[in-house]
Amino acid sequence: MNRRYLLDTNAVIYLVSGRLVFPLPDGQYSASIITEIELLSFSGISAGEEQKIRDLLLLLDRVNLTDAVRDEAIRLRRKNRLKLPDAIIAASALIQGTVLLTNDQSFSSVDGLVFESLQLSE
Repeated sequence: MNRRYLLDTNAVIYLVSGRLVFPLPDGQYSASIITEIELLSFSGISAGEEQKIRDLLLLLDRVNLTDAVRDEAIRLRRKNRLKLPDAIIAASALIQGTVLLTNDQSFSSVDGLVFESLQLSE
């Protein structure tokens, strides 16, 4: 059985920019709608970078902002004082039962959230 992973915004950036030391582990991958919005709304993104991101997003399952994700994000934001996008991403991982791939240590305060960091090249 394949593990299920949710890619944080920084994980997608590292992946498309070729900064990962090791390939992503085998598994099924998804991303939050918030990650998609964050990635595609960077000012100064080149057409080539945008296309790489869009191509990758087509391969991922999208986790939309459902009532369950909304309610969990509210709970997490109250308890952990996360930024709103981070609360939605953490809630998405918790509701979906996925491992969050991220290098953002702010997620370490979230009880029950399983996350793994990615090793980056210099």
